Amino acid sequence: MTNRFFLTAATLICTFAGSIYGCSNSSKTDPNNSTQNSTETMTQNTATDTNKHYETAIFAGGCFWGVQYYFEKAKGVINTVVGYTGGHVANPSYEQVCSHNTGHYEAIQVTYDPKLTNYEAMAKLFFDIHDPEQTDGQGPDIGQQYMSVVFYANDTQKQIAQNLIDKLTKKGLKVATQLIPVTTFYPAENYHQHHYDHEGSTPYCHHYVDKFN
Repeated sequence: MTNRFFLTAATLICTFAGSIYGCSNSSKTDPNNSTQNSTETMTQNTATDTNKHYETAIFAGGCFWGVQYYFEKAKGVINTVVGYTGGHVANPSYEQVCSHNTGHYEAIQVTYDPKLTNYEAMAKLFFDIHDPEQTDGQGPDIGQQYMSVVFYANDTQKQIAQNLIDKLTKKGLKVATQLIPVTTFYPAENYHQHHYDHEGSTPYCHHYVDKFN
């Protein structure tokens, strides 16, 4: 009951703030009108970086600014990149994704050290920082690109994510999060990376709520 109360309150706050600072408004447009994506053109998704024995996880949970804010601070995380995945257009721009014609989701690719953390911890954090019950987006940001998705790289990741969904379901949550196999991940434009670090502010729509305890 307590968790559901905080989730409802957070959603109301998110909706109010979003009317002013929404991810989908003009503030998300590059002031220099740059359409150049990050240094990496694209990343073929694998569960493990064999060069350094790091592992990766990909999640979509609404505006990727807020999602990155929390993941980049998590124990064991080596690197985070926000971008686009799940669509049918190669190397899309933010403007193309916002046209709702490419099929992409705003997502984050998290690289972490399995000696310090694990996929379950990453997936739990994902569920704890957004509302997995919302079916049409996240907060005031409506549309496919803002929907909740776990992009799994193998059966192990899929099963871990499903187990967590089952736990939340038993607690009374109506989880709308989709489980989708990974496809090519395209890093977003440079001005989208680590947005809140550059702005010196905090997310208006993502809030940490421990949903599993």
